[in-house]
Amino acid sequence: MSDLAAQKLIQQQKLKKALAHLAYSYKKVTKLSPEVEKLDEEMLETWESFAARFARVCDIFLSRYLRTLVLIEDPGFSGTLRDFLNLAEKMGIISSTKDWLALRELRNITAHEYSDKDMGAFFLTLRQSCPHLLAITNLLGS
Repeated sequence: MSDLAAQKLIQQQKLKKALAHLAYSYKKVTKLSPEVEKLDEEMLETWESFAARFARVCDIFLSRYLRTLVLIEDPGFSGTLRDFLNLAEKMGIISSTKDWLALRELRNITAHEYSDKDMGAFFLTLRQSCPHLLAITNLLGS
């Protein structure tokens, strides 16, 4: 087995585990209000855990798994994240570079501080975007 094939299996297992954690958190936040001022500490912690898990799945998929898939097909390829996404779209691995760049931007936002109103809108956007992220499961097979 090549190094890239072994790396793919390792990242695939990490991604499956991270997706399972995200799905669990997503199920919990579907019942929660995103209005931060109405949340108690436990509910806020649930939202923050969901945001962290969302970011982790984005990181593993984009920075590790997707890059590995592209490099298996084209070992000499190098470039920016956008370059990898464009090639992955051409290869049929993902359907839209634009959508994945938007998900990556959401992941980047998790590291910033916002007002309660902005945080509530952010939580709502994450919740609405999560099904797209969870659909990665379809790429992984069994």
